[in-house]
Amino acid sequence: MAEVTIIGAGVAGLCVARVLADRGVRLRVIERGDGIGPHACSWWAGGMLAPFCEGESAEEPVVRLGQEAAGWWNRHTGAVTQAGSLVVAHGRDRADLRRFARRTSHFSGAGNAEIAALEPDLAARFSDGLFFADEAHLTPRLALQTLRENLLRDGVAFSVETADPAALAVDGVVVDCRGFAARDRLSNLRGVKGETVVLRCPDVSLSRPVRLLHPRMPLYVVPRGNGVFMLGATMIESDARKHASARSLLELLSAAYALHPAFGEAEVLEIGVDARPAFSDNMPRIGRQGNLLHLNGLYRHGFLLAPAMARMMADLILDDVKPELFDEHNA
Repeated sequence: MAEVTIIGAGVAGLCVARVLADRGVRLRVIERGDGIGPHACSWWAGGMLAPFCEGESAEEPVVRLGQEAAGWWNRHTGAVTQAGSLVVAHGRDRADLRRFARRTSHFSGAGNAEIAALEPDLAARFSDGLFFADEAHLTPRLALQTLRENLLRDGVAFSVETADPAALAVDGVVVDCRGFAARDRLSNLRGVKGETVVLRCPDVSLSRPVRLLHPRMPLYVVPRGNGVFMLGATMIESDARKHASARSLLELLSAAYALHPAFGEAEVLEIGVDARPAFSDNMPRIGRQGNLLHLNGLYRHGFLLAPAMARMMADLILDDVKPELFDEHNA
């Protein structure tokens, strides 16, 4: 078939490029900035590959399709840590832990002895938790960089330019993976502001993502190694892409302190802000208008759902198979 052009080199665009390249398609990728960087929403991601935990608030396809993610990322980047996820709550919040358990699956209960074995630094503070052994995590920036480098090695062309998807589609298949920037063509796309904090705290050691069911702001903490942790993340109905709010930072840092007081002495290395692209039901969609296709609406599930969505996109382009998550509004 003719060359496929992908606009956008964030997590969605790179995953589509990888799947199509593996199926022998000649590609070019148009990116907004030169290489992997903060211009992409996926730069600020937590990197949790936690489909079962996400089932607490997400729709069924997120849980089912998200189970493809850890294996896919490990095959294509080797950057996955398969250590599970731990969910904890203080004694006063046991009702929240029971509610979380009712809404999820594939976990085992973790009492104080189990928490001590999994995360010794938390044993003195928590006696109740849930352990999701089949979940994983990765470092998003390393995974994206590895994916991009492997695509370059395999002959995929990248260029930095501004492009009109409709104009490009005249000459071949174009896949629009621009995220929130695609709202110029997707009228029902909205932004959900996410704020994250990266800390260095050598006095705390964690081996896996930990979720604290905090009454004001549920928190996840993802270890990055060498005493570095990402805290996340807010979900604010806003398309603002700069400047974290004071309230959000206070809530994130307070929740981290509630997880372990040593976080109160941590160094703040980075504050990240961006607008996640989302549709009304927070589910991703693939749409098609002739030779112009789009993949968008990954919300907070970019690394979790991009592999499955990329597979569906390839099946649509090469085999004309209608995706399970099809955007009827923009078809």
